[in-house]
Amino acid sequence: MNFPNKIFSGYQGACHCQGVTVDEKKGYVYYSFTTKLIKCDLLGNVIGSVDGLIGHLGCIDFCESDGKVYGSLEYKNDIIGREILKNLQMADTEIQNGFYCVIFDVNKIDRMDMNAESDGIMRAVYLGEVVEDFEAKVHLDGKDLDHKYGCSGIDGLAFGPAWGTDDGEEYLRICYGVYGNTDREDNDYQVILTYDFKNWWDSVAKPLNQYKMHKSGASSLSKCFVKTGSTNWGVQNLEYDAYSKRWMLCVYRGGKPQYKNYDMFFVSALATPELSVHNPYREEISVLPLLSEGIYFPYGSTGVYSFGNGYYYFSHPGYDKDCGHYSNAVLYKATNSDTSPFEIVE
Repeated sequence: MNFPNKIFSGYQGACHCQGVTVDEKKGYVYYSFTTKLIKCDLLGNVIGSVDGLIGHLGCIDFCESDGKVYGSLEYKNDIIGREILKNLQMADTEIQNGFYCVIFDVNKIDRMDMNAESDGIMRAVYLGEVVEDFEAKVHLDGKDLDHKYGCSGIDGLAFGPAWGTDDGEEYLRICYGVYGNTDREDNDYQVILTYDFKNWWDSVAKPLNQYKMHKSGASSLSKCFVKTGSTNWGVQNLEYDAYSKRWMLCVYRGGKPQYKNYDMFFVSALATPELSVHNPYREEISVLPLLSEGIYFPYGSTGVYSFGNGYYYFSHPGYDKDCGHYSNAVLYKATNSDTSPFEIVE
């Protein structure tokens, strides 16, 4: 490994780190800070940034096949959406609900504060299936509720092989955000959508006008469910680890006392979806089994990157009252422990 043990993101203001990814060949690290994307070299020098977003940029992943960074981007009038606008001093701004996979042409990032709309760096693919579940009204246990499956939008995103394999054709996976309400049952599942991004996404990805958002979109190949129990806001970061041949689901701990409320869950790459019944809705769904119960681990929810050889970068977020939020990408290596599978590289 020729990568440093720690890479500093620089101070990034009012919003905390949401994700981290690496272009290993060119030696760049990318950070998502909610409303902007940061490009750094391996010494922590900030090369440039993409700003101007008024939505929530979450988990990001670098795609080796096209050299671009993909991310989950959501616009919504809920507590998160309104807080973002407040931080941007745009509290009175009205936005429509919209969920997108955005694609950054990161080779064009060569200076600070490049504009996501006008500098030709970002295109977006509309995810209508997510909008439908977010806006759905459901009736469960005698209650009228908003948001099917507790869908709060999207967050976790990663590239990896088809279910049931650990190599071959690469697909894009995007996870639902999930409201952590403790008084409903339909939000105990993580929802993972699979997309064939290589064959036709280029034709539907369009520049995004955030005040008149397009609906040029893509349909998922599959919709799979993972029953983890309670979480707050669903899978924050999703990552495929070729070394352990498993998917890493990093979350904020849930609050339901009947669950152990872990920080991270794992799904084997060799697992295949099995048909089951989603009890609250009495509908047939495709369910992926957990590889193990889960682990308590303080990092991952604000960013994780697997090198695929037993080494990882985990985001260590921080805050300075004078300079704002930052993150250090800290190097870890795999252990042989099921309960503590990562240790820091000194």
